[in-house]
Amino acid sequence: MGEVRLAAINKVLLTGRLTRDAELRYTPAGTPVAYFSVANNRRFRDRDGEWKEEATYVNAVATGRGVEIFGARLKQGAAVFLEGRLHMRQWPSEPGGRRQSLEVVVDRLQVLEPVEAGEGTKEESGAEGELPF
Repeated sequence: MGEVRLAAINKVLLTGRLTRDAELRYTPAGTPVAYFSVANNRRFRDRDGEWKEEATYVNAVATGRGVEIFGARLKQGAAVFLEGRLHMRQWPSEPGGRRQSLEVVVDRLQVLEPVEAGEGTKEESGAEGELPF
């Protein structure tokens, strides 16, 4: 019997709220990069029929011109929808070890509900738009 070939599918669709303001950095080549984390809550009944909530925290990274445009809207508490792919980032640690982090590399981001600004008014910046990255 022949080897079964699997299609390589790496797709993430996620909604949630930002756990902190996005951190905007620039690569040496000048490319903007935003790092942020999204909390995704799941509500379910336990064995006793009681409602429980469970939060999953997901790190995300977005690059490109869209980051500069959306960066100011990526504030703690903002509700977002993102589409992307999983990526394992690795870097050296002290002394001589390696660290790693599983994160979503964002291809598309939509701010569903911006953070309240000032006295109960929505941020006046068209934050409900969508940008590809």
